[in-house]
Amino acid sequence: MSTKAGTAWPEGVGKRVLDQVDSTNEEARRIAPGLLGPTWILAHRQTAGRGRRGRAWADPKGHFSATLVMRPSEPPAKVALRSFVASLALYDAFVMATGRTDAFSLKWPNDVLLNGGKVAGILLESAGLGAQVGHFAIGIGVNLIDVPEGAAIEGRAVAPVSLAGETGVHLTPEAFLDLLAPAYARHEATFTTYGFAPIREAWLARAARLGEVITARTTRTEHAGRFDTVDADGNLVLSTATSRVVIPAAEIFF
Repeated sequence: MSTKAGTAWPEGVGKRVLDQVDSTNEEARRIAPGLLGPTWILAHRQTAGRGRRGRAWADPKGHFSATLVMRPSEPPAKVALRSFVASLALYDAFVMATGRTDAFSLKWPNDVLLNGGKVAGILLESAGLGAQVGHFAIGIGVNLIDVPEGAAIEGRAVAPVSLAGETGVHLTPEAFLDLLAPAYARHEATFTTYGFAPIREAWLARAARLGEVITARTTRTEHAGRFDTVDADGNLVLSTATSRVVIPAAEIFF
């Protein structure tokens, strides 16, 4: 199956396109036991989509809602680093769609920004026992045409934007998936062959606000400091007024 710019659908990767589903991540959980290989699930409409920390996820018309589900063999900590793989794949898909690199950046831990606004987000979910991951789902939402009406923006959170609204580029969800899936496969091959180091380096080269002062809010604390780097485990590293802080999970505010 050919896609834009001579790319091809990745070999050995499945694709399911649904008119409607409760959630592509839920569908991933249901089909995971019978998987023969990694599979993309694309839904034209979700009735119970969700974002990070259990938040509701709105689905405006033309929105891209998809999940890549797989059954990896690595330890959970390494499996989770695929959020950076997915971020790079999204960046590449946007660049292929628009021909622009300057407008896009990556916001730790798992958002893509367009002209400073949030155009895409990633939700990771997994299931398994102990050190074994039974299945791993990378849920991806992209505002292709519009943004959710009346979207609630928490405090200093980044406002949502759409690909069409900011660039004038109109893509169907299927067309975007045909860019995203090959891009993901390329970065996945790098990750499985060479580990996290080249993924980390590429991600940092596209990172939003690297070297600037940002705020990281965890469930218990809030830290303001210079965004120094992302370490070899994917943690955010900040230099604050008093110390160097390593943060595994947080909401980030500019």
